[in-house]
Amino acid sequence: MARATPDHRPRPVAGPRIAPDLAPFSLDDGVAHDDRLSDVAMGGSLPAGTFARGVQIEAARAEQVDLAGARMPGIALVDVELRAANLANADLRSASLRRVAIVRGRLTGIQWSGARLDDVRFDGCQIDLAAFTGCELRRVEFHDCRLVGSDFQDLNAQDVTFADCDLSDIDLTGARFTRTEMQRCTLDGIRSLERLRGVGMRWEDVLASAGAFAGAIGVRLIDG
Repeated sequence: MARATPDHRPRPVAGPRIAPDLAPFSLDDGVAHDDRLSDVAMGGSLPAGTFARGVQIEAARAEQVDLAGARMPGIALVDVELRAANLANADLRSASLRRVAIVRGRLTGIQWSGARLDDVRFDGCQIDLAAFTGCELRRVEFHDCRLVGSDFQDLNAQDVTFADCDLSDIDLTGARFTRTEMQRCTLDGIRSLERLRGVGMRWEDVLASAGAFAGAIGVRLIDG
């Protein structure tokens, strides 16, 4: 088994760059196509049925905002921190995220298809049944996240870390991983588990997932 060298380890994630003094902004009044929000502290909830294409949000913080079910294709987030945000079933196809931190977020069923994520950290998030189909991930960290049943088909991931995550039943068909590590993760029921070739794992994690790996290569268990 090959040992990881510094050249094989994921590169660190850069955090958001946000000024301490931000202007308050309420999402209750909604947003429109191509709106640009900068240097704001966001709060509130987007109106039901919101559809806004090409929104840009820069240098912003948000606490307990609700974007559930919003359709915001092509949204761009740069230097943004979201805490306890509800993004369940939001449609953010072809989004662009750079230096973004999402903490304790609810992202069940979110649509990221075709998105580009650079320097993004997910911490303590529920991201089950999400669609990362065809996404580009560069320097992304998932810590203590539930990603059960999510779709990672045709994902292109570089410098990505999954730590203490539940990855049960995810689909890795066509996924590619470079300088990626998985630590203390649950891997039961993963589709196309062989796509993890080259991913860095601790020996104890490999042993803990031995059943999943044996099933992926067709090993038959016998008694005695």
